[in-house]
Amino acid sequence: MNFDVIGGAIGEALTLASFIGIGGGVLIGYIVGVIPGLSRSVAIAIAIPLTFYMSPYIAISFLIGLSKGSAAGSAVSAILLNAPGEASSAATCLDGYPLAKSGRPKMALQMGLLASVIGDILATIFLIFIAIPFARVALMFGPYEMAAILAFALVFIAGLSGGSLFRGLAAGGLGIFLATFGLDPQTGMPRMTFGYTEMMDGFPLIAVAIGTLALSEMFIQAERLRNERDTMSVKIENSPDDRLTWKDFRPTIRTILRGTGIGTFVGALPGLGPSVGAWMSYGMAKRASKDPDSFGKGNPEGIAAAESADNAVIPAALIPLFGLGIPGNVSAALLIGAFAIHGITVGPLLLRDEPELLYSIFAGMIVASLIMLVLGWFGLRVFALITRVPPHVVIPIVIFFCLCGILLQGYGTFGLVLLLGFSVLGYLMKKFDYSFVTFLVAYIITPLLELNLRQSIILAGGDWSVLLGRPIALAFLVFTIIALIMLARRTLQRQGQAA
Repeated sequence: MNFDVIGGAIGEALTLASFIGIGGGVLIGYIVGVIPGLSRSVAIAIAIPLTFYMSPYIAISFLIGLSKGSAAGSAVSAILLNAPGEASSAATCLDGYPLAKSGRPKMALQMGLLASVIGDILATIFLIFIAIPFARVALMFGPYEMAAILAFALVFIAGLSGGSLFRGLAAGGLGIFLATFGLDPQTGMPRMTFGYTEMMDGFPLIAVAIGTLALSEMFIQAERLRNERDTMSVKIENSPDDRLTWKDFRPTIRTILRGTGIGTFVGALPGLGPSVGAWMSYGMAKRASKDPDSFGKGNPEGIAAAESADNAVIPAALIPLFGLGIPGNVSAALLIGAFAIHGITVGPLLLRDEPELLYSIFAGMIVASLIMLVLGWFGLRVFALITRVPPHVVIPIVIFFCLCGILLQGYGTFGLVLLLGFSVLGYLMKKFDYSFVTFLVAYIITPLLELNLRQSIILAGGDWSVLLGRPIALAFLVFTIIALIMLARRTLQRQGQAA
C-alpha cells in the first residue's frame, strides 16, 4: 500500500474545490431526491455533460455525491408526502408517513437521515477495503476471463431486471445491437453508419442515457398529471417532543447495522438494485422485532431498516465497477460514461494506471457522506418545502436541462434527433415493461465484451480446449448456462401458473 498516494488523495479530497464540487453534488442530489418522480439515475444522466469541464476527480465525486444526496433526499418526500422520491424509498413510507402524521415528522426525518448516513459510510468503508484487493486479483484476468464474466453479468442482469426472461433478454439484445454501430474497434471499418460521419463513433452514450432515462421519464410523469391528486405535505412544527433522542435511536442501532449489511450484499451483486435491499432489510427487521405488529404504524425501526439498506447499496454497487468494470446498477453504469468523457477506463486498470484518482474518489465519498449529514440535518425545513413544488413546474425544467445536456456536448441537431428517438424508445420500454436497465447496461458494457471476446477468439485460434486451462473463464461460462436454464425454468413456471 502506497501511503504517499493515500496521503495525496486525502489532501485532494480536503481542498476547497473538492468541497464545492462534492457539496454541490450532494445538494443537487438532495433536491432531486425530494421531488417525487425524479431519481438519482435521471439526475446523473442529465449532469454527466456538465462534468466535461471538471477535473476527473471532481467530476466523479460530484456525480457520486449527487447519487448519495438523492438517495437520502427521497426519504423526505416518503415521510412527509407518503410519495417516495424514487422507488427504493417506498419501504420508508410504511412507517415514515404514519410517524410524521402522529406529530413527529422532524424525528422521522432525523431517523431516516442518520440511518442513511451510517449505512452509507459503513458501506463506503467496506468498498475501500474490498475493491482494492478485488481489483488486484482482477488485474490477473485475461480476455477469456473478462469475456466470460461480462457475458454472465448480462444474463444475470437480464434475469433480475424484469418479470419476463424474454423481455429481459430482448432489451439486452437491443442494447448489444445498438452498441455495435460505428467503427469496428479492430479493423476500423464503419459498421451501420449509413453514410453519416456523425455515426462513426456510434450512438453517443449521453443521448442514449438521457433519452431512455430522463426524457422518457418526463413523458411518463406528464401522462400521470391528469390523474394527479392533491397531496398535502406534513408540516414540521416547533414541538419540543418532535426530535430524535438517544432513547429513540438506541433500539435502532442493530437494525441499522443489519440493514447496512443487507444493502452492501445486494449492491455488490449486479442488477438487484436498492429497492431489493430496502425491502429485504425491512422484512428482516419486522421478523426480528419483538413487536412486529407495530411495523406499518410508525415504528422508527422500519425507517432505519429501509434507509440504511437503500443508502448502503450506492457504495457497494461500485465494488464490481472498480474491481471488474461491471456496473452494479444504472447509476454505476452511467459513471462509466463519465469516466469515458475524461478518457479513463474504469475497472481494475484504474488501480494500476490512476491509483491516486481512485483513492481520491474513496476519500471524496467519505466527505460526501459527512456533507450529506450536515446539509440534511440543518436543512430539513428547507427541503420539506420542496415537496410542495407541483409536477407541472418540475417537468419543463427537467426537459430543458435534458436538451441543454446534449447541446453542451456539441452534438447539435443530430444529437437532439437521437435524444428524441431514444426518449421514445425509453417511453415504450417502460410502458410495455421491457427492462430499460438491462438495455442501458448492455449498451454500455458491450464494447468491452466485444473487444475481449474477439481477443479470446484470436488467442484461441479456433481451439476452444484452451478453456480447460482457464478455470475462472470456464466457471463463469458454466454459471451463464445455468443462469439461462434457471431463468427459462422460472419463466415457464410463471406462464404455467398464469394459465
